[in-house]
Amino acid sequence: MSASSSTFAARSQQASVSIAGAGPVVLLGRFFFVLIFLLSGPRHFMSQTIAYAASQGVPMASIAVPFSGLLALAGGLSILLGYRARIGAWLIVLFLALVTPLLHRFWGVTDPMMYQMQFINFMKNLSMLGGALVITQLGAGPWSLDARRK
Repeated sequence: MSASSSTFAARSQQASVSIAGAGPVVLLGRFFFVLIFLLSGPRHFMSQTIAYAASQGVPMASIAVPFSGLLALAGGLSILLGYRARIGAWLIVLFLALVTPLLHRFWGVTDPMMYQMQFINFMKNLSMLGGALVITQLGAGPWSLDARRK
């Protein structure tokens, strides 16, 4: 075995050890990531939420808002359980890609306080969009139903 082969093998072994030890942290991270979707998803079926979205110009709000709630709930549960988490993450990507520019249009707000709130929510959603995109590529990690199926 050459020196470069043994170095690669040693690095691979270290990587698998650190990934295996990351299970509890990744599970906790998934929980924190999806908490907002699981808690806010049911609110998308409330008349007040639908009315607010309609007032913001969301087309067909009576259909679009409950649909977005389904995306948030299904995607959040999928990621939390680690069951087909990559698909669940794509559902969250779709949810955020639709909701963010429609409901957090900070660029059209003149009130400084509302501008700040919408800007923060817009950036928060972009951050979560980034996290969801990472999950679409890397999956749910070692402590997941997906990992048990392998």
